[in-house]
Amino acid sequence: MSARLSGGCLCGAVRFSVQPHNRDVGACHCSMCRRWTAGPFLVLECGDMMIADPSQLMSYRSSDWAERCFCKTCGTPLYYRLIAKDLYFVSAEAFDDQADFVLKSQGFIDEKPAYYAFANTTRELTGAEVFAAFTQPE
Repeated sequence: MSARLSGGCLCGAVRFSVQPHNRDVGACHCSMCRRWTAGPFLVLECGDMMIADPSQLMSYRSSDWAERCFCKTCGTPLYYRLIAKDLYFVSAEAFDDQADFVLKSQGFIDEKPAYYAFANTTRELTGAEVFAAFTQPE
């Protein structure tokens, strides 16, 4: 695991500290993430999320298995959480320090629109492959 990192929203009402599993950024191209963020959602897989003032955070249960959390003042999308595993996927753009972040993977590649593409060579997973990876028993 990497060292704890801090970050927050656009207006500063939400501040967090989190333990990323590594500095690998994943891009989610699913239709919900694209609608929520107006593009692919770039995230780091994290555990042990601490929010300085949880009253400033809003959540939306977007499916049976996940919730999306954002600042209730400015609307900044901050993370989605897999509820059963208490696993956080935190916006790479919400971190104060993005040193050594590397785009490593793309999920829901089968839902990615044709009008954009990343130049990086990454691991590409279909939606079915993403679901299989995160529904495996630990």
